[in-house]
Amino acid sequence: MHRIAVIPGDGIGPEVIEQGIRVLTRISQKLGISIEFTSFPWGADYYFKTGEVLPPDGLKQISQYDAVYVGAVGDPRAPRGLLERAIIGGLRWDMDLYVNLRPMKLYNEQYCPLKKIVPSDLDILVVRENTEDLYTGPSGFIKKNTDDEVGFGTAFYTKKGVERVIRYAYDQARKRKKKKLTLCDKANAVQAQEIWRRVFSLVGQDYPDVEQETIYVDACAMALVRKPQQFDVIVTTNLFGDILTDLGAELCGGVGLAPSGNIHPGRFGFFEPIHGSAPKYAGKKKANPLGAILAGGMMLEYLGADAGPASSPQGETKKGGLAIESAVAKLLRTGTLKTLGTESELSTDQIGDLVLEQIESYDSPIQSF
Repeated sequence: MHRIAVIPGDGIGPEVIEQGIRVLTRISQKLGISIEFTSFPWGADYYFKTGEVLPPDGLKQISQYDAVYVGAVGDPRAPRGLLERAIIGGLRWDMDLYVNLRPMKLYNEQYCPLKKIVPSDLDILVVRENTEDLYTGPSGFIKKNTDDEVGFGTAFYTKKGVERVIRYAYDQARKRKKKKLTLCDKANAVQAQEIWRRVFSLVGQDYPDVEQETIYVDACAMALVRKPQQFDVIVTTNLFGDILTDLGAELCGGVGLAPSGNIHPGRFGFFEPIHGSAPKYAGKKKANPLGAILAGGMMLEYLGADAGPASSPQGETKKGGLAIESAVAKLLRTGTLKTLGTESELSTDQIGDLVLEQIESYDSPIQSF
């Protein structure tokens, strides 16, 4: 039994996560996977009702589950960043989920804003360090709300933190067809990031079969637009990974299509679409749920391959995750969705129905699409 904690969250979160659960439930039924969902109400409404973002033992409650499935968190009525840092940040940092996985995968060239780019040109996995950098370093204000106000933030990189995420990225690159790993940093201007160069080179000695290159973040941003096919796996800092993967999502059709996983390999993980809560669209059923559906697929793959002893490596659970991605890919390749944004003529529920139709069109057990 895979026990999944669900945080539907705010805005469009509950709408997209509902479709993800529909798809996860159906694929589990087809493949004989035992899966149980438990929903937690944390988010803006809970905060305004109770005065707290999480109960005191909130993260402890979550840690009892095999994984967490999150819709979206954030509300303009709450202090900026309060909900996100407490829930999303709390899961990432307090539970030491040091790997943020963000695939950039193009399924149909009609959704790409670049000329002459086809799906085989854009299949990139970004491995983003998830627990350090400016996000968790000391920060604050001095003489706030005066003419002499100073805002400060501290970026930091530990050898342990850098080494473990780089090694994970090398392992991922080794599994892929191109077997290439690119380190993206700004070591020429940010002296502290020179540690990334040294560790990348040192760990790389254990991976002679993986092609290795380094690139500065500004050049990387240009290259993603000019020639994305030069990349395979990219490993980068927390801040740069956050920004570059939003660019990559737009190249593949938009943030509504982009999933992500936050994991501590072999220990725990939570999965979410990378888009925000988009409160102005809440309740209108205009949000594209494919990012949330694909995040659910990533979660099944994790539970089937990277989880602890209770998982079934290479078993039906991993197959279910791959099947969900395949169903979404087939839907997109048909061109049924003219756009992947909120302006689509199809509702959130209707897009979920289309994914389910793709799943139903194949007999169990699903091999591939």
